[in-house]
Amino acid sequence: MAKKREEAPPPGSPAWMATFSDLMNLLLCFFVLLFSMSTIDEAKLAEIVAAMNSSFSIFSGGATAIGDGMLISNGVSQLNELSEYINSTGAAADSKNDPQNLEQYDNTPEGLKEMLEEQNLQANEQMAETVAEAVAESNMSEQIEVSFTAEYVQLTMKGGLLFDSGSAELRDESRRILDQVGAILMRYSSGLIEIEGHTDNVPISSARYASNEELSSARALSVFYYLLDATTLDPTNLKHAGMGERVPIADNSTEEGRSKNRRVEIRIYNGVI
Repeated sequence: MAKKREEAPPPGSPAWMATFSDLMNLLLCFFVLLFSMSTIDEAKLAEIVAAMNSSFSIFSGGATAIGDGMLISNGVSQLNELSEYINSTGAAADSKNDPQNLEQYDNTPEGLKEMLEEQNLQANEQMAETVAEAVAESNMSEQIEVSFTAEYVQLTMKGGLLFDSGSAELRDESRRILDQVGAILMRYSSGLIEIEGHTDNVPISSARYASNEELSSARALSVFYYLLDATTLDPTNLKHAGMGERVPIADNSTEEGRSKNRRVEIRIYNGVI
């Protein structure tokens, strides 16, 4: 009986060699990556950490990488050093991006509220400067006083400029002033705008107004109606109120003080607080 002929091996490399070659390639890539990670430029790493901190606020001073309890293996000291490095880098970035040093406020409700008020105060200071410039350009600096708080920017007009004594009817010359004021308010029409009328403490009793409360309310309402007619302000963003003699800003015992207390205030709220 003739011997069976042995089959020749398939051409090319054995199958195990292809698998082994793939494994070697993967190992080579792995060690190249390890080498590249071990030689990161420290300056570039600092820039990356600072950029991430300023963009996402994920690195804030005071935190540690793992915590204060029992930690794992011999890499703990390295991780803590990395945490200190990240925190110090983040603090440096914060000091550059935060010239007012808002990091001084702690993370308590009181601290966050104080920080928010400080930010609003700075924003309203800038707004007040812009409004004051517009008032000066309109040659109304003597008629309108601009002030601000953390909640609003305020325009104060003497009552004698807008109304005759004991009256809530706008004087003809006051309409030019209110036209200019309306143009300024239009720049901030998306926020809440409040109109308040104030009087001195001299009692009033007339056929039309029984008290200073009614007179101050009527004056605030007159300004409210005029601004609605002269501008495109949204009435839902406008408020008006009469404060009577309850909020004086000067001494009512002198004529000069009473003149200051007879006023109309318009407040532009920043919409945050």
